Amino acid sequence: MPDIIFQELNPLIFLQTFIIQDINIAGEFKDNVYDRIEFLGLTAACCFEKAYRKSMNIENDLNLNDYAEMIIAIKNKIGGNFSRTSSDKNYVGIINTRCPFGDAVKLTPQLCKMTSSVFGGIAANNFGYSKVVFKKRIAAGDKRCEMLIFTDPSFALNLDGDEFHKFSKESMNYFSDKSTKIEKIKENWCFPIMSDIKSRDVDSHIKNTIVASSKSMCDIIKIVKQTAATTATILITGETGVGKEVIARTIHNFSLRRNEPFIAVNCGAIPENLVESALFGHEKGAFTGAYQVHHGFFERACGGTLFLDEVDSLPLYAQVKLLRVLQEKEFERVGGKSSLSTDVRIIAACNGEIEKMVTDGRFRRDLYYRINVIHIHIPPLRLRQDDISPLITHFLNKLAVKYRRNIPKITDESMNILIKAKWPGNIRELENILERSFLLSRDGIISEEILTSSFESEQGDDIIKNSTIKNKNLKTLKKETVRSMETQLLEKILMESNGNIPEVAKQLGISTRAVYKKLKLNLINPGKYRH
Repeated sequence: MPDIIFQELNPLIFLQTFIIQDINIAGEFKDNVYDRIEFLGLTAACCFEKAYRKSMNIENDLNLNDYAEMIIAIKNKIGGNFSRTSSDKNYVGIINTRCPFGDAVKLTPQLCKMTSSVFGGIAANNFGYSKVVFKKRIAAGDKRCEMLIFTDPSFALNLDGDEFHKFSKESMNYFSDKSTKIEKIKENWCFPIMSDIKSRDVDSHIKNTIVASSKSMCDIIKIVKQTAATTATILITGETGVGKEVIARTIHNFSLRRNEPFIAVNCGAIPENLVESALFGHEKGAFTGAYQVHHGFFERACGGTLFLDEVDSLPLYAQVKLLRVLQEKEFERVGGKSSLSTDVRIIAACNGEIEKMVTDGRFRRDLYYRINVIHIHIPPLRLRQDDISPLITHFLNKLAVKYRRNIPKITDESMNILIKAKWPGNIRELENILERSFLLSRDGIISEEILTSSFESEQGDDIIKNSTIKNKNLKTLKKETVRSMETQLLEKILMESNGNIPEVAKQLGISTRAVYKKLKLNLINPGKYRH
């Protein structure tokens, strides 16, 4: 084994073969599986270090940074997704988001002893001592492995972990004799296959997730069902508030990645000078020996879905970096030396005219083709009036649960206003207006008067002009209506809560100070509601 060039190794297959063939013949440890696996790990550690040193032409002693680079390179060859995390001069911190043994490690958690032995064996052989402490383990149900390797026994004395000491010359010879020379095996990466959701379950779940009756939205649901189980990159376009993230989450929830993270990122909200660090992370080594790591969105979404909203706001230099990740499935942290592999599905979204940006040279054409494998365009709410009524029912049901009240009724005049509104804020605006109207409704009815007062700015003025309420100045009418409904709402909540001001504040979502201010403004005495 040590004479094999490191770059030619395929250690994933090597370790699988090593374990299957050798674990049964390690007779010295037939009664103790932990000692047996530790022995295999130490043997592998000895062999891998020699192979790595030969490949990299390293003969001198290692420092902690050299050691960290070595074990990360070794374990990523085995098939994991290892990288450094924040640490200091007393230990090296390592995380891993993909176990080389896949989900099988959860059935055989003893295999973690192999990783501990490889890391600990190499550290002990170079620094005289090591202790490997697992803070998190995929084998134990965590989303990732997180481990610390200490090389000073005084700092690791009271920590629970696996201890290793420098090999003697006899031990080194023993491990070398026991190691098996493995020929190169054809690479055969295996990832756990997740069972798909039954078709009838998809229909049921989507019906509860996406509220839609219009033909355009029904066509979108068909695309969601057809593409969810694939790994295709998807671009979702549409105005602000049409529900792009809802569609993205639905795709993720019915994909094979549904048990992994869904990370939503608003690219337009990230300062331009921080975009690269936010997406890909950064690392920094200080003179004090501290090693600081920030894990970017690509690392946090590993194995799952990364939703890049407002992707068209990314600066050109960040577009180049994103394109490389999509093509190579690799990236580097800012300030880092190692390439990290990534297993992330990208769903991008924008509300602008991205095709025009491509023509104008403000968005890279090659990146546009990469993210636009599947294109879903969501029409604005004003062009799909058939969806408004079911959306109203959906939101009012949610509000009734949220505020623990009965569902109010909507008059025909109010429903007509909602259907004919322009909805520049789309579904998000509809939900907000319904919530205001819900809170201000009296006698369980959302009247035309209440609804028109819930609209704002020019749209609200247009609503009133076109409604039956025309006999007063618009601003005066709005002001009087809001004051009247606010008074009734306060009195209703005071009565239900026996004049408990903190409870009133909680239901209205405001501070107690604000409640007292409103009571004074509306000439309401809370004392008369206390029993």
